[in-house]
Amino acid sequence: MADAERAAIMVMLLDEEQAAAILRQLGPEELQLLGEKMVALGDIGPQQITQAISGFVSSSDQQGISAQGRPRQVRSLMNRAVGYVKADSLMQRIMPQGENTGPALELARWLTPQALIPLIADEHPQAIAVLLVQLNPEIAAQVLHALPAPIQTQVVHRVATLGPVSPEALAMLETLMEQRIALSHGKAALTMGGPREAAEIINQAGKVAEKRILPEISRIDKALAKQIESEMFKFEHLFALDPQAMGALLREVESEVLIDALKGTAEEDRETFFRAMSSRAADGVRDEIAARGRLKMAEALDAQKAIVTVARRLAADGVIQFGAGGDDEYV
Repeated sequence: MADAERAAIMVMLLDEEQAAAILRQLGPEELQLLGEKMVALGDIGPQQITQAISGFVSSSDQQGISAQGRPRQVRSLMNRAVGYVKADSLMQRIMPQGENTGPALELARWLTPQALIPLIADEHPQAIAVLLVQLNPEIAAQVLHALPAPIQTQVVHRVATLGPVSPEALAMLETLMEQRIALSHGKAALTMGGPREAAEIINQAGKVAEKRILPEISRIDKALAKQIESEMFKFEHLFALDPQAMGALLREVESEVLIDALKGTAEEDRETFFRAMSSRAADGVRDEIAARGRLKMAEALDAQKAIVTVARRLAADGVIQFGAGGDDEYV
């Protein structure tokens, strides 16, 4: 078999999500060639599958995988899989001794908010920001909530703009934490923070904190505030809505927009929407999605953005809620 035929078989052995992730990396000509081979192959027997896998193994055996830059590569994969904050926590356990942060910051990740707050309450917002981005978002949100209101905005602004943290700055924080919790210190260069981390912390801190912090950040940096806000409300966040909240959202969304949005959504994620409908209505939407035919991904994304806009309006009106609620008031 030709290389393209072997590649076509290897792609068809994967599930749809994995295959789509690979195909997104190819150019138009490569996609056309691969698609033509996939269609033309017809029935694929065990011998052809064996040949395709053997060819892949042979190619891999000849190339090998260099160890150079492995920690950076693993960290990048973890970032894409679980986000920067959780990935950083994982890397502390994965990286060899001497390539991770010191024990003081490692221990800080396991402390309760009640134990952390006295350690950093009187520290500079920059130092607090460096620490918060290494914590689980729920813990970071509780620590943020306990800080004085004027400090909260400064901390979140620094979380969103941290970028690369120098070894010297991290070592200073390590020394500080060492002094406070009596552990030895170390240092490492990390890239932390960003709008996504700031958004996760605000989402967990609650609506009251959001209404106070975001306008103040907008006055400091409007573009950054928009970035944080866009990270706070993504289409994927709708998957966590309960059926009642989802039902309230769907009542505000036009059928055509919903169908286009779900056309670009994985099958398992559509179930979040279907659970908020009657069986008959859900079956009808499924049929319309199947009958829709080909749809440009850009059109599906536009439909998803339209639904997110509706969700943001409903959240602002208190009809639906994202995050843990924090210090929201109830009646």
